Amino acid sequence: MSITASTALQILQTELETSLATAIQNSTLAFKELTIEILPADLLRVAKTLRDKHSFEILIDLCGVDYLTYGKSEWDSDVSSFSRGVRRDSDRLFDFDSSSAPVEYDGKRYAVVIHLLSIKNNHRLRLKVFCEDNDMPTIDSLDSIWNSANWFEREAFDLYGILFSNHPDLRRILTDYGFVGHPFRKDFPLEGQVEMHYDQQSERIIYEPVSIEPRVAVPRVIRPSEKIEADVSEAND
Repeated sequence: MSITASTALQILQTELETSLATAIQNSTLAFKELTIEILPADLLRVAKTLRDKHSFEILIDLCGVDYLTYGKSEWDSDVSSFSRGVRRDSDRLFDFDSSSAPVEYDGKRYAVVIHLLSIKNNHRLRLKVFCEDNDMPTIDSLDSIWNSANWFEREAFDLYGILFSNHPDLRRILTDYGFVGHPFRKDFPLEGQVEMHYDQQSERIIYEPVSIEPRVAVPRVIRPSEKIEADVSEAND
């Protein structure tokens, strides 16, 4: 007798809640996906249990998340259609000026999300861990459990500034040498902080403060009725 995918996930959810007991802070089954949230202190123990007891042999992805401004928006619109143009009514949610004070956030700002795969049982699982310290977000490295975590953790460190304890080689992996900041953080300016070009006279790469100014490009949506009226008006002229 075969069971449906949703039933299989419900069974897995029950098994994990029994096996991991108090380590699970939250368990959610939605959109045919199972997500469990745990504390950083329990990460290594839970990871070993998932690998050895529940046959999650492969870590297929690991990424960082910045929850700063989560649920907020700088954009408002009084038009409900999906193809709407938007209008900006307020200033930025925070100042991108590097000289300004650090952005304050009441809750846990950074999380690490880990996607696991069990080939044996044909199961997928999302594991979420919130970092305790917003100023220096840190969790244990999973490199000793799934070695595929190595480069993913370097990427999360590079883009979000999340530190992974006991990682064998925690270096930047995507940004340039000497890059300052972490570009996927919500308070990192979209236009960047420096610009570079090759100087013919000195025959080297020159780094300078970014010269472009932030601007908001609001697209104009031309609806069919407006186009018809414009064509008629042009024909009459």
